[in-house]
Amino acid sequence: MTEIKKEEEKSLNFIEEIVEADLNAGKYKSILTRFPPEPNGYLHIGHAKSICLNFGLAQKYGGKTNLRFDDTNPVTEDTEYVESIQADVQWLGFQWAQVLYASDYFEQLYEFAIKLIGKGLAYVDDSSSDEIAAMKGTPTEPGKNSPFRNRSVEENLQLFADMRAGKYKDGERVLRAKVDMASPNMHMRDPILYRIKHAHHHRTGDKWCIYPMYDFAHGQSDSIENITHSICTLEFIPHRPLYDWFIEQLEIFPSHQYEFARLNLTYTVMSKRKLLQLVNEKFVESWDDPRMPTISGFRRRGYTPESIRDFCERIGIAKRDNLIDVSLLEFCVREHLNKIATRRMVVFDPLKLVITNYNDGFEMLTGDDNPEDEKSVSREIPFSRELYIEREDFMENPPKKYFRLAPGQMVRLKSAYIIRCDNVVKDEHGNVTEVHCSYIPESKSSNDTSGISVKGTLHWVSVAHAVSIELRLYDRLFRVVDPSNEEGDFKDYINPDSLQVITAYAEPALKTARFDDRYQFLRKGYFCLDKDTSEERMIFNRTVTLKDAWAKEQKKG
Repeated sequence: MTEIKKEEEKSLNFIEEIVEADLNAGKYKSILTRFPPEPNGYLHIGHAKSICLNFGLAQKYGGKTNLRFDDTNPVTEDTEYVESIQADVQWLGFQWAQVLYASDYFEQLYEFAIKLIGKGLAYVDDSSSDEIAAMKGTPTEPGKNSPFRNRSVEENLQLFADMRAGKYKDGERVLRAKVDMASPNMHMRDPILYRIKHAHHHRTGDKWCIYPMYDFAHGQSDSIENITHSICTLEFIPHRPLYDWFIEQLEIFPSHQYEFARLNLTYTVMSKRKLLQLVNEKFVESWDDPRMPTISGFRRRGYTPESIRDFCERIGIAKRDNLIDVSLLEFCVREHLNKIATRRMVVFDPLKLVITNYNDGFEMLTGDDNPEDEKSVSREIPFSRELYIEREDFMENPPKKYFRLAPGQMVRLKSAYIIRCDNVVKDEHGNVTEVHCSYIPESKSSNDTSGISVKGTLHWVSVAHAVSIELRLYDRLFRVVDPSNEEGDFKDYINPDSLQVITAYAEPALKTARFDDRYQFLRKGYFCLDKDTSEERMIFNRTVTLKDAWAKEQKKG
């Protein structure tokens, strides 16, 4: 075949180098990868890295990718998870060649097991799980042969057939490969191939009561599909010799396994078991709770597929595990949302501002929907005598270099006029309840002839036109960098302030918000409409703040 023109070495990760070498050598005409999740939970951001790698390789080199569900454990698997995984892959922007299941190959895998028995390379073991574990030995001491290891081929064939026929209880017998009980690799010490599990399977129903173990199903499924590059995370390195051993003994298509570093992210956990705990024990609302590191959680929170793909590209493919700072992911979504988000004014903590020299009517001003987008259109914003501004934007006794509103000080109202604070109204406790100002008629943003220059610009909302909305202000779910490595229960480190719910006031243009839209609430952060929104109540989730607030807190500390 024609030599593939290489990019600069520094732009290729080590797996891309392997793929290019294989294609240049004519080893394969085209590549075929696979993404093989177990449907026992929702995908998380770590899976996004694997999805981008497997599908990205196929896209780059003109190959294809199969989506294959590793559904060999009927107790924990469900069609709900299958559907969510498919939705996540497509949302990230990828399309599979085929949707396949390990259960598609149950009959073929059974025949593979029969072949191993026939070659004297597998046997039925009556030992209990504890006995088998004890016989395995330790990494420094060899294991001991099972007393059932030398059963005849005929006896093993009959017992295995009886296992399939449902003649035995769960755990009563297993099928083991006959490899080497003295191997320095613990995975090679007569691993279990099949176990008995009388459980209803989400696809095959009650047809089977024996199920293949991951190590037996994985490589053989790759081989059946003619997968050229089987890409796993680093914890599967010790499994590779067994992967190769099965393929060699069965004399089937030689798929090959390659390993890369999994994604570990600060301030979160990536274990499906731990994520399931958070859901079941009601620390979060659901798998798609916007605080969860699941792809569906990020989607609901307002992250874009582009930002997640950018993040996966930036962290790269490595051979060593490391902990990636979640700030990089937040940077990626800010970068993208800054380009696409529609700007709106929303006041979170309202303080009433009265423009005493403005008439009792209102006028429509013009605001830019997105100054970063050349194709952006403008919108009309109602302006009136009574406005809401942020309480934090006014200070009665300000320090030096305070450029927001204060008695005698002038600021510009975004897309509107320059105003000057004249006096305040207080309640019986001395709290400011209203700020009275006067405006400069000649200072209108669209045609400012006032000649006045001010340093502060505030966002605002007309009181008469304000739309009441619910804001869910999400923050990091954990308050420590690596909760899995802390002492005690990881749930002890949950951030009690990971969700704050407030009522805010928005300009009326926000009433037309759609679920796919992304918004920047000026000076506040990026938001999207939540699925809990109803006709009675609009609910917005905060995707991310405008700046990294956590970094500021750490610097203070």
